[in-house]
Amino acid sequence: MLETLGDGPAMALVGLLSGALLGLAARLGRFCTLGAIEDYFYSSSDLRLRMWGIAIGTAVTGSFGLIALGWLDAAAPVYLSGGWSPLASVLGGLVFGYGMAISGNCGFGALARLGGGDLRSFVIVPVTGVSAYVALSGPLATLRLALFPVVEADAQALPGIAHGLAALTGLPVAPIGLAIGMTILALVAAPRHVHRAPSTLVWGAVVGLAVVLAWAGTSWVARHGWEDLPVAAHSFSKPLGDTLLFAMLSSGLTLSFGVGSVTGVLAGAFIGSMLRGQFRWEACDDPRELRRQIGGAVLMGLGAVVATGCSVGQGLSAMSLLAFSAPVTLAAILAGGYIGLRQLMLGFAPAE
Repeated sequence: MLETLGDGPAMALVGLLSGALLGLAARLGRFCTLGAIEDYFYSSSDLRLRMWGIAIGTAVTGSFGLIALGWLDAAAPVYLSGGWSPLASVLGGLVFGYGMAISGNCGFGALARLGGGDLRSFVIVPVTGVSAYVALSGPLATLRLALFPVVEADAQALPGIAHGLAALTGLPVAPIGLAIGMTILALVAAPRHVHRAPSTLVWGAVVGLAVVLAWAGTSWVARHGWEDLPVAAHSFSKPLGDTLLFAMLSSGLTLSFGVGSVTGVLAGAFIGSMLRGQFRWEACDDPRELRRQIGGAVLMGLGAVVATGCSVGQGLSAMSLLAFSAPVTLAAILAGGYIGLRQLMLGFAPAE
């Protein structure tokens, strides 16, 4: 297959297929970061948060299963190959979460809505991608590196929960990760009301499986290919910018996992919206809404680069490897999202 496709297109194919699962989960299963926060704080429903938990448990169990089989090198992904800056995780996560709330979507959610005909997301997606590149390699890159310098990783002590426990106990990494993943699944799926909503279980597992398939597929291409391509899983900040660049400069660029992932989410969301009869063209109601969405998208791109990942990149892909950065960043994103939602709904009015 690699002889026919080439390494880059093969990576993109992995992203396309696994990304399509995410797009279907967003449209058919209502998998959404901001929606989960809104449901929990303002509708007293924890089902979509538990869907996230099931996705995390599935992703952790599957990823450490790959590590146990020797199909994934834990030191290869960026989340464990580099050092961890707690300050970057907290501040980047807060900025991303706040931007997500005021724009009404994260990058992944915007792609899913764009696949359903929501033209408001046609603003969020490119602005987030451009903003990410401004912070990553553009005018703000020097300032970012000055404020959040790159931390070198210790090759003997990868910055992960399972690896830390393995160093303390002397046990192998893979069984520890598997035990943590299965524990998360058991705790999240235990309540009866979760069993009465089977779509929560099914679509949460599908999302986790998409991350596992991404690790497995990109690892296979990296092992058997000729090019030095990174092992990757889904994230939706820099890949949005990569997709824009490829759309404009494809003759001078090669396909990548990120481009395939973005395209796959769009395709899966379109198919899901058509199956549900939900595809319809929508646009902004007024200039103020458009202003909020542009501002939120800018913050999401900046925050995701600082935190080395968005709600999906850190909350699922990094979490699947139990990176130290993942729970801290995800908690900061949830906090930032809550602050943004409170501002939109209550204007920071004091609680009575």
